[in-house]
Amino acid sequence: MSSVSSETPTIPLSEALKQTARVTVLGAGAWGTALARLALTNGNQVQIWSRRGPVDLATAVANADMVVSAISMKGVSALAGQLKASKLSASTILVTATKGLDPETTRTPSKIFQDTFPENPIVVLSGPNLSKEIDGGLPAATVVASTDLEASARVQQVYSSETFRIYTSPDPVGAELGGTLKNVIAIAVGVCDGLKLGSNAKAGLITRAIPEMIRVGMHMGAQMETFYGLSGLGDLLATCDGSLSRNYRVGYGLAQGKNLDQILAELGSTAEGVNTTHVLIDIANREGIPIPIARQVHRLLRGVVTPQEAVGGLMERELKPEACDLQAKN
Repeated sequence: MSSVSSETPTIPLSEALKQTARVTVLGAGAWGTALARLALTNGNQVQIWSRRGPVDLATAVANADMVVSAISMKGVSALAGQLKASKLSASTILVTATKGLDPETTRTPSKIFQDTFPENPIVVLSGPNLSKEIDGGLPAATVVASTDLEASARVQQVYSSETFRIYTSPDPVGAELGGTLKNVIAIAVGVCDGLKLGSNAKAGLITRAIPEMIRVGMHMGAQMETFYGLSGLGDLLATCDGSLSRNYRVGYGLAQGKNLDQILAELGSTAEGVNTTHVLIDIANREGIPIPIARQVHRLLRGVVTPQEAVGGLMERELKPEACDLQAKN
């Protein structure tokens, strides 16, 4: 990997827009298409690859300066293997924009890519980025995080625009986990709204979710402050507010008495929070991490409790101070 400087380079937006790159986006879904358009708007040379497209993967990435993965979690491991067979250049920056946990290995997407491509710079792109709003030209901000600060600065240059503001971070683990764990909480918030429990309950749930996310993140090597930024609290707020969030709609549908299979069929697309919840419980059981909100979501998704019982399970927990050790019982 390239050398890491002590500080992320800064550059005026006007100068960043002059520095173009050859970008290949993997995944032709809503998020992949949005990321391709953002890069294209800045004058970069962009192509989108999908499994059903006419171009094979090796050809699509052959001359790319940057490869952006925007596929669903279930396809990341297989994609990494295909990329390895394509003999990707060691100088190519790999950007992962997928939020989830691998059900077989419990790894994050960036960990999968890093294990497969130890010589390549790996960058995590994560933030409050609802693809429909971005496609509509509405302003948004996000984080690109990497231990290779030159690589994250390069992604920042390629993607920053007058409507898409990008910040860099040296904490890819935190940025990735913030975007992953908030999907579980979004299901819980959807239940809260679906049951019409009110703003007080919703605010309390979101606020108590933050230390739960931090507890998992710190256990896995993330920095606490990352969870208070765009890829943590920012993404959580966006995902917990309204019908554009697939995970929120899962919780809302469960609160209305629909079964999970029916909800997922109606969505017609992936709700990563469902798989993430199951994998998160495996991690928490293995590592002894207290995650009361996620546990109730897990029980609800499995049909063990009703939405009302899940809420009751949280409200009836033992009394304690609000300020407590993030790595201790909570």
